[in-house]
Amino acid sequence: MAGLDFSYFTWTFVQDYILKGLYFTLTLTAIATVGGIFLGTILALMRLSGVKLLEIPASIYINGMRSIPLVMVILWFFLLVPLSFYKNIGVPDALRAESSAVITFVAFQAAYFAEIVRAGIQSIPHGQVNAGFALGMTYGQNMRLVVLPQAFRNMLPVFLTQVIILLQDTSLVYAIGAYDMFKGFDNSGKLFGRTIENYLVAAVVYFVICYGLSYIVKRINQKVAIIR
Repeated sequence: MAGLDFSYFTWTFVQDYILKGLYFTLTLTAIATVGGIFLGTILALMRLSGVKLLEIPASIYINGMRSIPLVMVILWFFLLVPLSFYKNIGVPDALRAESSAVITFVAFQAAYFAEIVRAGIQSIPHGQVNAGFALGMTYGQNMRLVVLPQAFRNMLPVFLTQVIILLQDTSLVYAIGAYDMFKGFDNSGKLFGRTIENYLVAAVVYFVICYGLSYIVKRINQKVAIIR
């Protein structure tokens, strides 16, 4: 520990190497959360619909994604999707890795959010659902006005816990060369010859962010428990 040197960690250093990666890490987390919840909600409704034509494909997708390591999905999508796909959607070659990471994370996290949404919907008493139907609501109206608002409130702590896991998993995009926060620390560590120091600081930054989010989850969980 006596040989460690953190003197080069200045604001200029952070601006040049870390902020770009931190911005992408937070952006990827936000997009994957919003996209994952949206797609996951659709998958959960499909799985609970009772219609085999919708239920079976949703079940296969959810169980398949949850059975494969995320890093393998990232590598498969990055290596197997042709370059023409990115050109057709207007993505430059320099952003291919970042674009691939965004698409992969949304698709992968949707499977996990789908199970959270499904559990949240099933936690709502059937009496409330039946009451909605008794008032003449359709299935869609019942879900939108009665079930989902209560379910999302119950699921909020679990959602945020999954977001913390998602934030930690963003470091895996390093495998395809995307410039996330961990990539910034790794590149600067090799450039300055201070890899150990950079990894230690990276661990501290991840810990601070995740611990802060965990504290928020705890507070929200307490408020939800009071409401119940």
